[in-house]
Amino acid sequence: MFDLHGRVAAVTGASSGLGRQMALGFAKQGADLVIMARRLEKLNKVAEEIKAFGVRCLALQCDVTDTDAVNKAAKEAVDYYGKVDILVNNAGSSRNAGVLEMTDEDWSFTLRADLTSVFKVTRAFAKNMVENRYGRIINIASIYGQVGNTAMDTVAYHSSKGGVINFTRAVAAELAKYNITCNTISPGYFETELTADTLNTEAFTKFMEATVPLRRYGREGELNAAAVFLASDEASYITGQNIKVDGGYTSV
Repeated sequence: MFDLHGRVAAVTGASSGLGRQMALGFAKQGADLVIMARRLEKLNKVAEEIKAFGVRCLALQCDVTDTDAVNKAAKEAVDYYGKVDILVNNAGSSRNAGVLEMTDEDWSFTLRADLTSVFKVTRAFAKNMVENRYGRIINIASIYGQVGNTAMDTVAYHSSKGGVINFTRAVAAELAKYNITCNTISPGYFETELTADTLNTEAFTKFMEATVPLRRYGREGELNAAAVFLASDEASYITGQNIKVDGGYTSV
């Protein structure tokens, strides 16, 4: 089960963190990869890690907020492999503030990076999936897309990730007739280069221990199982769903 040999998976934000981890997870299952991010030097290093599993990897520099760059990347990927079967919308960024202090500029930046980019990348890559009558789209949201929080003020991030979850449902309903599924994974607290400074503070560690039933952050690779599952043929009857990989945070 969950064999991805013969499949091509495209992952945005794959130069580090959860994107890199999921790309490696797909490679271990035999998928060929398209990895995208803004930092080409880091992408090329990840590509070498991926190729060590005996699969192919195409590294593409891409700013997912730039429509032309996204469309160009989708074309290059399809020209190189002939198809893209699996798409993971993982790239994102945010500027954190509460509703009283959030500026228009920071609000717009966060929604462009975390929600509008998912729309742009999905639109570009789904066209090939429609032609092939096959696709697995996986959008990475967050536990903060379905709950508020008292640890930090980040109203735009909550809003954008909530939008990703319902965007997923809309796309799932629209593209089901083409044999394309679309699902969301909502990670809890995972330590990456973007989150380490926040998570490794004494205050946030105490908050996590009090709110996460498993009493720890997610470890490297612990998101991969959900991604591989949703990308597989075995998940053919699952669409429009949101899988929370959060150590139980949203269950209490």
